[in-house]
Amino acid sequence: MLIELRIRNFAIIESLTLPLAPGFNVLSGETGAGKSIIVGALGLLLGERASADLIRTGATKAVVEGVFEVGDRPELLALLDEHGVELDDGLVVLKREVAAGRARAWVNGSAVTASLLADVGRQLVNLHGQHEAQALLDAESQRAILDAFGGAAAEAAAVRDAFAAHGALRREIADLEKRAGDAQRRSDYLRHVALEIEEARLTDGEDQRLEEEANRLENADELRGLAGEALQTLTSDEQGILAGLAALERTLHQLQKLDPSLERLQESYDAAFYALDALAREMERYGEEVELDPARLEQVRARRDLLYRLTRKYGPTLADVMQQGRDARRELDLVETSDLDLKALRERERTALDALSRAAGTLTRTRRAAASRLARAVDEVLPDLGIPDGHLDVALVPRAEVGAEGAEDVEFRVALNVGHEARPLARVASGGELSRVMLALKTILARVDHVPTLVFDEVDAGIGGKVGLQVGDTMRRVADGHQVFAITHLPQIAARAHHHIRVSKDAAGGVTTAGVQVVTGDARVTEVARMLGGDPESAVSRAHAAELLDSAAVAAAPPRDKPARSRRKA
Repeated sequence: MLIELRIRNFAIIESLTLPLAPGFNVLSGETGAGKSIIVGALGLLLGERASADLIRTGATKAVVEGVFEVGDRPELLALLDEHGVELDDGLVVLKREVAAGRARAWVNGSAVTASLLADVGRQLVNLHGQHEAQALLDAESQRAILDAFGGAAAEAAAVRDAFAAHGALRREIADLEKRAGDAQRRSDYLRHVALEIEEARLTDGEDQRLEEEANRLENADELRGLAGEALQTLTSDEQGILAGLAALERTLHQLQKLDPSLERLQESYDAAFYALDALAREMERYGEEVELDPARLEQVRARRDLLYRLTRKYGPTLADVMQQGRDARRELDLVETSDLDLKALRERERTALDALSRAAGTLTRTRRAAASRLARAVDEVLPDLGIPDGHLDVALVPRAEVGAEGAEDVEFRVALNVGHEARPLARVASGGELSRVMLALKTILARVDHVPTLVFDEVDAGIGGKVGLQVGDTMRRVADGHQVFAITHLPQIAARAHHHIRVSKDAAGGVTTAGVQVVTGDARVTEVARMLGGDPESAVSRAHAAELLDSAAVAAAPPRDKPARSRRKA
């Protein structure tokens, strides 16, 4: 549960610590005192969008912290462990900081993303805002409520997966049909391309090799002459380099006789002699191999012209030409094999459709059973919320074809008065009735919801009097299994709370700020009397307030709970 909420420099709040307790907590105060701002700060802490506009005037950053006692919650502990966040003595501390141009988040002192903060927050708090009742008019929300109540998460996920698999096969079939159709229409051209390139029998790097060979053939005379000159320079009997090396060797031998330490120079001489001798032999062989071959030169030029034409048509490089040939052949093969491939794909598509139909059928049966149970459960709660003749009908409207959400749409229909047929919720419910239907659904869902803290922001819109008492009693019953935190204007609801907090605002130093105070005893009587609309100091108003509080004490005793843990400092 949420033990403490700390807010600094958020909107009109300078510094505020909101102490919460087990059971049913209410927050009351004058209009504009800052009640919804506190809920907004809690929403920010749970991962809602951050904005620099939230920072209090004159401050550089806004900070919101929440201390939660988590107990034994395996899913939450696994999530924290997965991201390397350690539990601190059974507590989880969430922190969100907003400064100009940036926002940061922490869980137990470890920096985290806003996404992870939201994932953790969803397991700790379920926040129902002022406008959430309107979401009941949305078919998607109604379907989500039914699936949550019926425990159909696995079945719904199976339908989504089966639908995705079937859709992927349908797209694959459509893509193959399109490609095969395009290839069929272009088959004559493709056949021409493939044959022209294949008949050329191209090889990688052939254009470069032909260029080099043509250069040798075109310059054969000059190449032979230069090779001969190089050979003459190396091997001439009188002035050749090798002849000169023989004289050098004789000189070295004489030096070595006089100074034996110069024997090491012989190795350098030998290396030079053998290298030049090898060069001479290479020049001799090269000169013999260079030929004047006009016929071969014509062949090379003709081959180069062919490659040039192909690269002009299909290039710009020879590698591109070869790839074009392969692509054309592949498209032609597609024309020939597409019928068999399509047949196999369609068989797989029929199998996937059968799997989708089976998954959707299972989900439909689960929803059908859950629909009747949900309707009965809500019908039992509606009288306690001031709608004694109310009836909820959860209709499953078949779809023309199965979709990602199943084979049917879910529609909540209500009859709120005797003798009226059930109609879609949007057509029959007023604002106050809609809020109460939502509260009835949340009351039922709370039985299967494992989120420990439920927050209701002014769900009492449009109701009052005896109905307000009934709504308060209902929220108090929900608090038997959850921590409930409600923002309310109704004294009937506030009187039913186990823990009452009053919000007020004041102008300190010329700047408006909000503060909170836990009210008990006479202070609580005064606050409830103010909420009743009379003079909170008059005997009549105070007597009425005391009567409301006494009736709540008789209606239900506060839940037993171990002593509150010590508060941690920010």
